[in-house]
Amino acid sequence: MSKPMTITEKIFAAHSGRDFVKSGELINAKVDITLANDITGPIAISEFKKIGVKNVFDNSRVVFVPDHFVPNKDIKSAEQAKIVRDFSKEQNLANYFEVGRMGIEHALLPDKGIVTAGDLIIGADSHTCTYGALGAFSTGVGSTDLGCTMASGETWFKVPTTIKVEFYGKLNKWVCAKDLILHLIGDIGVDGALYKTLEIGGEVIENMPMDGRFTICNMAIEAGAKSGIIAPDKITKKFLKGRSLREPIFYKSDEDAEYERILRYDVSRIEPTVAKPHLPENTCPISKIGNIKIDQAVIGSCTNGRLSDLKAASEILEGKKVHPDVRLIVFPGTQEIYLEALKLGYIENIIKAGGAVSTPTCGPCLGGHCGILAKGERAISTTNRNFVGRMGHPESEVYLASPAVAAASAILGKISSPKEL
Repeated sequence: MSKPMTITEKIFAAHSGRDFVKSGELINAKVDITLANDITGPIAISEFKKIGVKNVFDNSRVVFVPDHFVPNKDIKSAEQAKIVRDFSKEQNLANYFEVGRMGIEHALLPDKGIVTAGDLIIGADSHTCTYGALGAFSTGVGSTDLGCTMASGETWFKVPTTIKVEFYGKLNKWVCAKDLILHLIGDIGVDGALYKTLEIGGEVIENMPMDGRFTICNMAIEAGAKSGIIAPDKITKKFLKGRSLREPIFYKSDEDAEYERILRYDVSRIEPTVAKPHLPENTCPISKIGNIKIDQAVIGSCTNGRLSDLKAASEILEGKKVHPDVRLIVFPGTQEIYLEALKLGYIENIIKAGGAVSTPTCGPCLGGHCGILAKGERAISTTNRNFVGRMGHPESEVYLASPAVAAASAILGKISSPKEL
């Protein structure tokens, strides 16, 4: 009789040629996809070249998405992007995405079917954990580890323990996936799941569309997690059908699998949630936020730049105007999302309200470009981090919230619930 395993342990067993692995073990495992961007890619390429091999392990599985400082904001960022571009051409990579065809990496890869259920994925970007929404184990690594894996196709892991999280009950109006993950991080803290897997489930997740699942897994790292993962189901299957470039494998945890602990949350007790400066764990229900004026609202990023996010913002902004003291900047996750939002009238509503819409890029999320904050300025943002200086000046402030809250706040000029409209 086989020993019980979690989804995470099953994926590691399959990729290390083992029948069984347990948390805490150090293993070598083959990876399905490696990913880097225009910041981490050049370092990984440099490390790869030091090894002395001529070619990457598989030119269909090494992916480069320049998305952080592109379209290039200065000479240095242009040089970084050129290193990635030249290497991708030299290696004849199937999955290099140039400006105009690219998107924000963690929105792009699932939409293109490059990552799929059952995969083991590493990326030189901490939010690689996003793909756990598909039932994959995906995690961020350093550029040196990535460079070595680009050569060999495998790397080492310590199999993480798993914390099971269950959301149950009926969602309140205006409460979405972003509020659930902020609530969780607020409860367990930014180190509450350090080097662990957060396995997210419960009836609320089972009925949640893929966009929301991506948002939740994207921010697992903000709780210190090695990965976030959601058991694949009929919703996952529908998303992957006709999209996945490889055959997906649906794993689910055994009923008697071992968890470090189990956390359960009644979502009827959760209201729209805001993370105050300067940590994602510094959360506050919208009803207790007080009178906090803002200078900028940012909607988009790898966390909340998907079509449903733009729809939520558009519906609130339609027929209204952005407050005269506020800059509203919107970042669609990919070109395809941007185009679909155009066709559906979402972009028109945003622009008529006084918002600016950018080509897909990480932009201000990491203080890159297209929306940097000056000293003393305050932003509400649907991005994933609000550390000191994250979006600009060290004396600026970032508040994290859902697209609905960010859109309502842009109209009212202060952090607000949509119901205030």
